[in-house]
Amino acid sequence: MAALLHAGDGSLITGQAALRHHHIWGPDAEVVDVLVPTSRRRSDPEFVRLHRTVRMPERSWQVGPLRLALPARAVADTVRGMDSLRDVRAVVADAVQRGSCQIHQLHAELLAGPNVGSALFREALTDVADGIRSTAEADLKDLLTKSRVPMPLFNPGLYDGDTFIARPDAWWPEFGIAVEVDSREWHTSPEDHANTLARGRRLGVYQIVVLRFTPKQIRTQPAQVIAEIRAALEGARGRPPLKLRTVPLAAPALALSGQEP
Repeated sequence: MAALLHAGDGSLITGQAALRHHHIWGPDAEVVDVLVPTSRRRSDPEFVRLHRTVRMPERSWQVGPLRLALPARAVADTVRGMDSLRDVRAVVADAVQRGSCQIHQLHAELLAGPNVGSALFREALTDVADGIRSTAEADLKDLLTKSRVPMPLFNPGLYDGDTFIARPDAWWPEFGIAVEVDSREWHTSPEDHANTLARGRRLGVYQIVVLRFTPKQIRTQPAQVIAEIRAALEGARGRPPLKLRTVPLAAPALALSGQEP
């Protein structure tokens, strides 16, 4: 509230402080980021960082007396100031995973905002558009790329005719092999655990080979993870293809250019 009062009428909280109110993961920050019109002149006290912009949002999110940037703008403003692709992916994926904003809204923010600081945002958004929905899945993709393993589809829908089977984290349709990243972050309740077990049983019924890894294994035991994936893919060569329908996770194509503010 003090940051808004200092910034003046019409100002909006953005960045990490706004992410916390939107329940989106973001790195800790010691300052409150606030959007203000370019014509406004204010100094930055220790706890406030003013962002003068010609793109003052027309809409805002009201939380009591607080005025916040909408989730997509808060995500964009946050990640443009970050220098770790892994952290940028975590913010973008968490926002989409939780349903706080949609990919096309983040895409619009990418194109409308400044090019400065957008490279990692663009790369992370491309990954999320390709189906990446967690940091662990992004780590798996990086590991597969580095190891030159054929790239799977991420989070596609698997169907037997019109009957939905499951949405595995990674899927090689030509081999009938899936990878599931078992993370407690998204399976904290007994109901979540039961749903995970039921999904595993459905995959087994259709003779899908499922490899399970934890996020920690992907980070700390990459050679073992790759060895198991390579062995499974090699073992599946010559196996008759499963008569299943694969529907990739739909997402808009992303342009690779941005606009200056």
